[in-house]
Amino acid sequence: MTSAPTPRTYGNWRRPASAGLGSLGTLGTGLLLLGLIGVIATLTLAGLLWGLVTAVVLSLLLALLVVRDRHHRSGVQRLSSRVGWARARRSGTHLYRSGPLGRTPEGTFQLPGLAAASQLSEWEDSHGRPFAMVTVPATRHATVVLVTEPDGASLVDEEQVDTWVAHWGAWLGALGNEPGLVAASVTIETAPDSGTRLRREVDTHLDPRAPSVALAMLREVVDTYPAGSATVTAFVSLTFTTAGRAGGRKKETEDVARDVATRLPGLTAGLSATGAGVVRPATAQELCEVIRVAYDPSAARVVDEVHAAGVSPELRWSDVGPTAAEAGWGWYRHDGALSVTWSMTAAPRGEVFSSVLADLVAPHPDIDRKRVTLLYRPLDAGRAARVVEQDRRTADFRASSSSRPTARVLLEQRAAALTAEEEARGAGLVDFGMLVTATVADADLLDDPRAALEVARAAVDNLAATARTQLRPVYGSQDSAFAAALPLGIVPSAHLSVPGEFREAL
Repeated sequence: MTSAPTPRTYGNWRRPASAGLGSLGTLGTGLLLLGLIGVIATLTLAGLLWGLVTAVVLSLLLALLVVRDRHHRSGVQRLSSRVGWARARRSGTHLYRSGPLGRTPEGTFQLPGLAAASQLSEWEDSHGRPFAMVTVPATRHATVVLVTEPDGASLVDEEQVDTWVAHWGAWLGALGNEPGLVAASVTIETAPDSGTRLRREVDTHLDPRAPSVALAMLREVVDTYPAGSATVTAFVSLTFTTAGRAGGRKKETEDVARDVATRLPGLTAGLSATGAGVVRPATAQELCEVIRVAYDPSAARVVDEVHAAGVSPELRWSDVGPTAAEAGWGWYRHDGALSVTWSMTAAPRGEVFSSVLADLVAPHPDIDRKRVTLLYRPLDAGRAARVVEQDRRTADFRASSSSRPTARVLLEQRAAALTAEEEARGAGLVDFGMLVTATVADADLLDDPRAALEVARAAVDNLAATARTQLRPVYGSQDSAFAAALPLGIVPSAHLSVPGEFREAL
């Protein structure tokens, strides 16, 4: 008698950290030592009173660095968010108006915020397939978007799912060896089904000579099936750098497109083995439609009806932005819709199954449109080795700096050692994050759109609990987070005023 196979679990995710005393990083520990030297110098030169004043000021400053909330954010980070939001409101950058009566150049409907300077072009890969490429000159990034048709895990053997996950891990790890690739993202979007595609499919294959009962049944299916149904679409964005090698010249868009065109067939073929189904590059027209519908959900039905008529809507990149948008502290309003975006502040703790995110990415009746975007930053082999060794030394330092280390510190030490061992055996290393956007469509038609938004908030909070992740609304940067969650290949860390390495060091 054979025993049932043990379900495969996944885990060992670690937050990047630098060595330091307690919860302080390397830079924070250095500031602490300098502060102590300043207190001693003040005591010696100015007396006890001024020494105590200096010690109190130092304690308050350290409290802003040491005390962290449940999302691992220090007082300095929370204060900087408030200051940045106040500056945005004072300067009016949280408001956006486009079109002939707006402030955009030539009265266009260009994208706002982080994507304002983006440019769209279309090329062909080595298999003759057209693909769109979004370039952002400010960050020297060029992004290619792949459209996938995931097979789904319903009625699929567990062994097949494990095989898909293994291929997905291998595909992600191989991205670290792709020259010039700086980031990747996976966007899964759920939205109400208008029923137009079903009607077009039925009308195309309907035989007018069929029995009247069969015709009536099909007509009833076409009329009733779309009610309450949803569509699920998935995109994979690959972002390459246009910066040349050290000391070399900057790559032109044509050079990057030519280089990417030769590699796209291999990337799409490898992705097909992960359960992504049929994978193909998105065309410029398809990408324009996706972004236009994201900012104006009411345009989805119009786009479907135009396609049903056998016509392709002619959208330009300068036409896909919203007519009006306003960013609030915890919400984002755009062309009659109301959205909230969350960011992941903690990965699932412990071991999880491959279906841990299934409920989070699935359609939900309380959310009109939902977008879950996983952000990846693959590390090349050389940098990955340095990172895991530094992480292991940091974990060893934190464990040895206390005579009675906590269980969490000891667990982190073992996890860091295991990660270093896996990397030494050839495993890839990837930094990752997640953004979740919930949109209330047709907010202008609701009596209380904020109430509908609160229902969506509660739904996302419940879904985050089932996914064993911590999500936090991106307060003060809702417009930027909304754009980063779109399949545009925007790398949030490239737009930070304070580098991420500096924040980790604090």
